[in-house]
Amino acid sequence: MTEYIFPKLIKSCSAAADPDGLLKKQPMQIGLAERETSAFKSGDYVILDYGKEMNGGVRILTFFGQGVKVRIRFGESLTECCSHTGGDKNATNDHATRDFYAELQDYSDMTFGNTGFRFVRIDFYGDAVLKSVIAVNHILKKKLIYRYEGNDPAVKEIFYTAKRTVDLCAGQDYLWDGVKRDRLVWIGDSHPEMLALTALYGKCAVIERSLDFIREQTPLPNWMNNIPMYSMWWIIILADYYEKTGARAYVSKQLPYLKGLITQISKCVKEDGALDYPFYFVDWPSSNQPDEENGVRAINIIAMQKAINLLCLFGKDIKTAQDTLSRLLLKKIDIKKSKQAAGLKYLAVGLDEKDKELLVRGGAHGMSTFMSYYILKAVASFDKEKAIEMMKEYYGAMLDKGATSFFEDFDIDWAKGSCRIDELPVGDEKDIHGDFGAYCYKGFRHSLCHGWSAGVIQFIKEEC
Repeated sequence: MTEYIFPKLIKSCSAAADPDGLLKKQPMQIGLAERETSAFKSGDYVILDYGKEMNGGVRILTFFGQGVKVRIRFGESLTECCSHTGGDKNATNDHATRDFYAELQDYSDMTFGNTGFRFVRIDFYGDAVLKSVIAVNHILKKKLIYRYEGNDPAVKEIFYTAKRTVDLCAGQDYLWDGVKRDRLVWIGDSHPEMLALTALYGKCAVIERSLDFIREQTPLPNWMNNIPMYSMWWIIILADYYEKTGARAYVSKQLPYLKGLITQISKCVKEDGALDYPFYFVDWPSSNQPDEENGVRAINIIAMQKAINLLCLFGKDIKTAQDTLSRLLLKKIDIKKSKQAAGLKYLAVGLDEKDKELLVRGGAHGMSTFMSYYILKAVASFDKEKAIEMMKEYYGAMLDKGATSFFEDFDIDWAKGSCRIDELPVGDEKDIHGDFGAYCYKGFRHSLCHGWSAGVIQFIKEEC
């Protein structure tokens, strides 16, 4: 659904500006006799804080300002909305334009932008009088079948922040992983989102549409999103979606593609169990690391196990899947240092004592948002209280930095000596948004609302 949200705060403005009228909730209609307005001169600016992460743009009701040029900058953090594309800390307009110039018009009602944001900065290059600048927010609204009702306030805050995260990422027709990034269905990223959404709501059309879309976009022998492991995740999502919702009619339509995909995967597992895929990928923090292939093997095993279970439930032949699984199990999964791979290993074949020691070493250090559910479930299998402690440490550190949605990735060390997302750095403070990140999410390209981080909802449902 679409919400209209008035700003909660004027975070900053030029000395001559008169912005307070923008905080007043008024009818969303421009008129000839407006009395509650805000006047801006050429050279003025204003930064609006909408209080929480949004998915959409801003609706500007202009009283006077014929042809006045403005610069509009959206930011998931305060520092991002003050940044300059092409220069500051990897600030970009990649995929969803968040820094651009526009023209206002007298007596107008115009909507600008479609991105993820909490803050909006408007710079004026002429005199203008505005009635309102309203956030247009697209968010999933659906009847809950589960909510956390325990007594732990930290767990409650994590639950509702994760819920907002996935609701924003599922707020339109398909599952997106980050609302300010590309508009692709990254199916390999969607398993934690599926876990969260089915925990909250049961059956979800947005999940089914996304599974269908990526299947139709990927005729065999192609790999979904051009990544072999993402086709495996499609199998895992399909099987778990059926387990959690009983959507038999929907899943039965996927079985012909599933059987073809199993045959394709089988050809990539050699007789001695060695893997022969074009490349390997688990998640960014483990990319090109020693445990990457171990993680891929675990994903492959989980996919075949779930494919076998699903085919049995529908009375279908499982010979190819069983044979593939037997070859995959010929080689041991020996984890060196990756908590992500260890979490996947737990779901695939279980843990040994060395894995358990690795998983709890350093608490939340070494976790990733994408793999948080699998890591926490692995820890809970032998120490439930430790798993809950790690969850609070990891997600709580984001909340301490002002998060109203959870991030694409987060390293617990980033929290030391850095500012909140609703503040500018002071003195030697680091910018929690612009100064960190890696791989494809360096600096301000880093998404602060990423659906895969919401897998923690399923963990809370199962363990808290």
